[in-house]
Amino acid sequence: MSPEADAPHGASAEPRQPPPAGPLWRPGPLRFVEDTAAIVDLEIRKLRHDPLELLTRAVQPLLWLLVFGTVIAHARAIPTGGLPYLDFLAPGILAQSALFVSIFYGIAVIWERDLGVLNKFLVSPAPRAALVLGKALSAGVRTLAQAVIVYLAAAALGVHLRFAPLALAGVVLTLVLGAAVFATFSLVIACLVRTRERFLGIGQVLTMPLFFASNAIYPVAIMPPALRWLAHANPLTYQVDILRTLMLAGGRSTLGLPLDFAVLIGALVLLVAIAARLYPRAVL
Repeated sequence: MSPEADAPHGASAEPRQPPPAGPLWRPGPLRFVEDTAAIVDLEIRKLRHDPLELLTRAVQPLLWLLVFGTVIAHARAIPTGGLPYLDFLAPGILAQSALFVSIFYGIAVIWERDLGVLNKFLVSPAPRAALVLGKALSAGVRTLAQAVIVYLAAAALGVHLRFAPLALAGVVLTLVLGAAVFATFSLVIACLVRTRERFLGIGQVLTMPLFFASNAIYPVAIMPPALRWLAHANPLTYQVDILRTLMLAGGRSTLGLPLDFAVLIGALVLLVAIAARLYPRAVL
């Protein structure tokens, strides 16, 4: 009996072929990484058209270091556990600059909706999580230019910095991770409020409490109990703790680096999942 006769009715006698190995097919995780990288590349290209934005955003952290930092260091008003105050402050200001860049990042979603770009993203085969994560990571890339400026200013002020390659790589990873957390949080807010005016108002309300309810400019130990509880619930506290450990010569973690990274990664995964679910609401 021929192979065609043995085959079930309606089925092909040809052996099943594996999926094509060309560009039309990718394993799930690889496709997710490629889609995320494409969104990051798209956002970075936007930045090339407006490099002045990076310089204008660098003014505020420089003022914090040059004015606030030198005044408080001279007054010796804040106990820092033996660290010079400018050394203590520099990692906090670097984290602050990343926060201020990323917390307003969600307004891009509102602009993209108004311009019709968001609809094109949503009908693409890219997973919603890849779209959200790509935008979040691109916010982290934007902070790296400010990191260079903060490092230069801190070095000029005599801050004892570490320049070991592994320490610098850890600082870059921490900046991108922390900025991605707050950018994703910003995307969640943008998907919920859906108007520029409301978004800007909420962003301004959240920025300073997030900054002051952290260990960026003073230790958690000197805070009142209620503020100390908020600081431990604030991802910025854990980002600053990592930066203070890796940036400074002789820096030590007060919370533990494994806990710091676990909080940031956990917060990012949770917020990406929430933002991916809310992302289609931004077009409604």
